[in-house]
Amino acid sequence: MSDEPPIQPENDEPASEDGVPEDLVVPVELVDFSGEGIEPIEIQAEMEQSFLDYAMSVIVSRALPDVRDGLKPVHRRILWAMHEAGLRPDRQHRKCATVVGDVIGKYHPHGDSSVYDALVRMGQDFSLSHVLIDKHGNFGSLSDGPAAYRYTECRLDPLAMSMLAEIDEDTVDRIPNYDGSTEEPTVLPSRFPNLLVNGSQGIAVGMATNIPPHNLGEVIDAVDLLIDHPDATVDELMERVLGPDFPTGGEILGRAGLISAYRTGRGSIKLRGKAEIVEDANGRNSIVVSEVPYQTAPEVIEERAAELVNNRELEGIRAITNSSAKGQIKLVFELKRDASPMVVLNNLYKYTPLQTTFAANMVALVDGVPRTLNLRDALVHYLEHQREVVRRRTEFRLARAQRRAHIVEGLVRALDLIDAIIAAIRASADRGVARAALMGEGFEFSEIQANHILDLPLGRLTRLGRTELNEELAELRRIMAELEAILADQGRLDAVIREELADIRSRFAVDRRSAMTHDPGDLDVEDLIDDEDVVVVMTSRGYIKTTSLDAFRTQGRGGRGVAGAKLRDEDMITTLIKTSAHAYLLFFTNRGKVYRLKVHRIPMMDRGAQGTAIVNLLRLASDERVEAVIDTRDYESHRYLMFTTSHGVVKKTRFTAYDSSRQDGLIAVSLRDGDELVEVLPVNDDDEVMLVSSSGMGIRFAESDVRPMGRNAAGVRGMRLKSGDRVIGSAVITPDTRLLTVTDGGYGKRTDPDEFTRQGRGGQGVRAHRIRDDRGRVVAANLVAEDSEIFLITDAGVIIRTPVGSISEYGRDAMGVTVMRLDGDTKVVAVAPVVSEDGAVDESDEADVEAIVEAQPGE
Repeated sequence: MSDEPPIQPENDEPASEDGVPEDLVVPVELVDFSGEGIEPIEIQAEMEQSFLDYAMSVIVSRALPDVRDGLKPVHRRILWAMHEAGLRPDRQHRKCATVVGDVIGKYHPHGDSSVYDALVRMGQDFSLSHVLIDKHGNFGSLSDGPAAYRYTECRLDPLAMSMLAEIDEDTVDRIPNYDGSTEEPTVLPSRFPNLLVNGSQGIAVGMATNIPPHNLGEVIDAVDLLIDHPDATVDELMERVLGPDFPTGGEILGRAGLISAYRTGRGSIKLRGKAEIVEDANGRNSIVVSEVPYQTAPEVIEERAAELVNNRELEGIRAITNSSAKGQIKLVFELKRDASPMVVLNNLYKYTPLQTTFAANMVALVDGVPRTLNLRDALVHYLEHQREVVRRRTEFRLARAQRRAHIVEGLVRALDLIDAIIAAIRASADRGVARAALMGEGFEFSEIQANHILDLPLGRLTRLGRTELNEELAELRRIMAELEAILADQGRLDAVIREELADIRSRFAVDRRSAMTHDPGDLDVEDLIDDEDVVVVMTSRGYIKTTSLDAFRTQGRGGRGVAGAKLRDEDMITTLIKTSAHAYLLFFTNRGKVYRLKVHRIPMMDRGAQGTAIVNLLRLASDERVEAVIDTRDYESHRYLMFTTSHGVVKKTRFTAYDSSRQDGLIAVSLRDGDELVEVLPVNDDDEVMLVSSSGMGIRFAESDVRPMGRNAAGVRGMRLKSGDRVIGSAVITPDTRLLTVTDGGYGKRTDPDEFTRQGRGGQGVRAHRIRDDRGRVVAANLVAEDSEIFLITDAGVIIRTPVGSISEYGRDAMGVTVMRLDGDTKVVAVAPVVSEDGAVDESDEADVEAIVEAQPGE
C-alpha cells in the first residue's frame, strides 16, 4: 500500500479515518436476530401463493385472449402502437423494427422476438382468416419463418381499423403503461367478433386455449340472430355458424367434434386436406393435394410420405413432387400403374398429416378471469362489449355536441346584443374585465361562451355569419336528439350495432374456405348395407317404398313392360327417384318442416306392392303432408333450395343447410298464420323462377333477386297477391318447355314462358291465364315438355291421363280449351305430371319405368 496521506475532498470537509467524508458516512443500525418481530410462515403456503401469483400474471398478461376483442396484450399493444404512430392503410409501410421498438419501449417490456413473432402472425394469411397487418416483405410461409424485422415493413390493414375504430371517443378504458409515461387501452373496441373470426392459441400455467378461426360473415350472422333472439340456443346459433373456417381451406369431417366444441367449449375437430385423383394422357393416376389442414406444411406431409415409402409401409407411390409456391399448394403423388388410387389416398389420410385433428379448447378471459366458453357465451360477451362501446361512444358524441351547441347558442345570442357587447368590451380595461362584464348582469353568458364571444372575428358579424351559426345550431340539435334517442332505446342501440356489422360484412366477408363433409370414419348401420342403386316410389296418398333397379329391367324397349304398383282408387304416383341405399332424402311438408331419411330405412318391396304409409317413417302431424322430396345427392349440382308458399313468400337457402337430422323434423321455412309451403325447387345461379296464382297471375324473376337466408328465416315477398288469391305453383324455367295452366273447371292451355318478361320479385306479375266465373280458378301450373303427359284428378276421385301435346298453345291472355269434361259440380282439384324415366333412371339402365304407371286407375 502507498504511504501517501489520504486525499482530502475538494470542499475541504474533514474526512474520516478511512478517507471518506463524514457527511457521507451512513450509520448502521444493528438488527436483532433474536426472533422478536419475525412472523413464521409455512414454506408450502408461501410457494403456493407465489406460484399462483405468477400463474395469474402469465395467464392475464401474456397467454390468454380477452373475450371482448380476442387479443392478447402483446397483439393489442402492437395495434395500439401502430395506431399511435399513424401507420394507417393510406400511409406508407414502415420498418417492423421501428414498430417492435415502439412496443417494447412504451408498452411491452419483453423480448423483441416475442413481439415480432406476434406482429408477423397478424400479417400471415395462412394463420388468420382476416389479417390485421398489411405486410411488405417476407412474412414467412407454411414451411419457412419470416425474414428479420430489419428487412420487413408493415402498416395496419383496413380491417384492423375496425378494431381501433372510435377508440379516441372514450369507448374503452385506458390505464398507465408500465412506467407511467403514457397510457394504453385495456381492450380495443373491436367492431367485429375477432375472437371467433381469427381464433387464438396460447399456453399458460396450468391451462391453454385453442380457438379455431371462423368465417366472418357467418359469425356476424350469428350476432344478428342473437340481437333478434336473445334466448337463442347454441344449436340455433350453429345454423348460422356452420363450423370453423380455416384460412388454408381443407375439409372438416363430421359434426360430432363441432357440436361438442360449440356446446361445451371443448371438442376434437377432424381436418383433412383437399386431394383429387387425376389421370394423365398416358393413363397414369396421380393424387394432387391442393389444400392442407390448418397449420400443416406440405413439406411435412411430403417428408412423412417419403419416409413411409422408403420403409415400404406405404405401397403404390412412384414419385412425390412438391410444386407449392407463392401461397398455392400443389403436392403431387404419382402412382404406380397397378396401384389403387383410393387405397393409396386413404393410407395418406391415415398415416400422414394430410388428415389431422384440431383440439378446440375455447378458453378466454372474462372480466380478467379465465373461462371455458361455448359458442353462445363467446357471442353474448362480444355483443355486450359492443353495446358498451356504442353507448360510451354515443355519450361522448352527445357531450361534444352539447358543448358545441352551448357555444353556438351563446354566439347566436351575442349577435342579437352585439352593440351592447361591443360597448361593454370597449369600456373594459383588459380581457378579464371584459369577460366578467359578459358574464355579469345584462348579459349572463357562461365563461365558455364569454371566451368565444371575445374570440369572435368581425367577419362573423355579417348576415352570412348569422345564417351559418343558425344552420350549425339546427344540425347540432338534430344530432343531439338522435344520440339521445339511441341512449334511451336499447332497440335503437342494437340497430346501430347491426348496421355497422352489416357494413363490415359487406366490405370484408369472403366465401367459406373449409368445406363441411361427413366423417367416413364414423361407422353406421349403412356400413353393413350394400350401396346399391334403387328406385324410390311415392304416391299422392303418402305411400312409399324402394324397389331394386333390376325389377324394372325388361327384354327390350317397346315391350309390354312389367306389372306396376297396385294402387288404390284416387291414388297416383307423384315421386319417382333413382338414388342409392346410402343416400339421404329430404321430405318437405306443407307446414314448412323438413325431415331427413336414409333411403335404406324405406322398406324394400316388390314392384307390385303398394308400399308403406310415410307416417310409419316420419313423425308427421295429422294435418301435415309431404309436398316435395329432394335427393341430397343433388348437393353438388344445386347450390340452393327455393321455397314458395301459398301467400307468395319465397326463400332461398343453401342446400347444405338441411344436412342435419332430427326425428320430429326441422324448420325448413317459418310460415305465417294460414300460410302453407307449396313448392321446393333446387336452383343454381342464373336460374329464373316463375310463380302462378289461382287468379291467373304469373311473375317471372331471377333467383338472384332472393338473397340467401338461414334455415329458420321466413323469406321475402315473391309475388304480391290480392285478397283471396294464393300461389298454386312455381317452377324453374328450362328450355323447350311451356307453362301449362289448368282451372278447376277443366280448362287449360300451354303458354311460352318467353311471353313473360322478367321483372323484380315482389310485384303482382302479369296475366298468365284469363279467368272467368264459369271456367273456374287456376288449380295447377307446371312447366311441361311437348312429349310429356299429365294426370288430372277431380274431387269425385276420377283420374284421367292425357298427353300434353293435345292441349293447345295460346298467349297469356287466353282462357284455354277443354282438357277434362266434368259432370255437375265436379271440379278438378289436382294436376300432376306422369312420372317417367326422364331424369329418374338413366338410359343405360334399360329400365322401363313407364311400367310403374301402366296400371294407374282412370286409364
